[in-house]
Amino acid sequence: MKFFIDTANLDQIKDAQELGVLDGVTTNPSLMAKEGITGRNNILKHYVDICNIVDGDVSAEVIATDLQGMIKEGEALADLHEQIVVKVPMIRDGVKALKYFADKGIRTNCTLVFSPGQALLAAKAGATYVSPFIGRLDDISTDGLNLISEIRHIYDNYGYETEILAASIRHTMHIIDCAKLGADVMTGPLSAIEGLLKHPLTDIGLEKFLADYNKGN
Repeated sequence: MKFFIDTANLDQIKDAQELGVLDGVTTNPSLMAKEGITGRNNILKHYVDICNIVDGDVSAEVIATDLQGMIKEGEALADLHEQIVVKVPMIRDGVKALKYFADKGIRTNCTLVFSPGQALLAAKAGATYVSPFIGRLDDISTDGLNLISEIRHIYDNYGYETEILAASIRHTMHIIDCAKLGADVMTGPLSAIEGLLKHPLTDIGLEKFLADYNKGN
C-alpha cells in the first residue's frame, strides 16, 4: 500500500518524507489557501517545491470544469515536473479529459468519486488513480469503506490497472481498513499515518527494557 500525505504544508511533507514511508502527495486549492498560497504563479511554484521534497507522485488539481480548460491547465501542470499527476474531477468533461490525457501519456487522478459507477468510468477512460472520498461518505451516514470494497471487486473482475487511492482519510483505522480491503494507496493527514506507530504495549515494553538495562548501570 502506498502512503500519500494530503496537505500543502511543506514542513509536514518533510516530516513524512523523513519518516521513510512516504510515496507521494495530494493537495488542492483549499489546502493551498490554508497555507496562504494563492495566485496561479505561487500555486504552480508550490507544486514544484513539493516535488523537490518527495520522491513520488504529486497530484495537482485543475480548476477548470470545461474540457478545453482542463486540457490547457492539465498540460501546463504536467509540464511543471515529471512527478506531477493531473487531478481531474469526476464530471462529464472530466471523463473526456481523462481519456485525452491517457492518450497523451499524461498521468491522472480522478477526484471526487463517490460511487462504483463513477470509478468504473474513470478506469475505462484510463485514469492512473481514482480517488473515492470515504470520509465524506461517512459524514453523511454512508459506508465509505464499502465503496472501496466495491471498486476493488469491479477492478479485479476486469483487470483494470487504475489504482484505488482512498481519499478523505480521517483517522488511523481508516488506513488499516482500506489496507484490508485492498486499496492501492491512501492519502490523509500526517497524524493518521503517525497513529500507526502507537500501541501501549510497545511503550510499556520499551519502558521495561530500559528499566532493566539501567539496573546494572
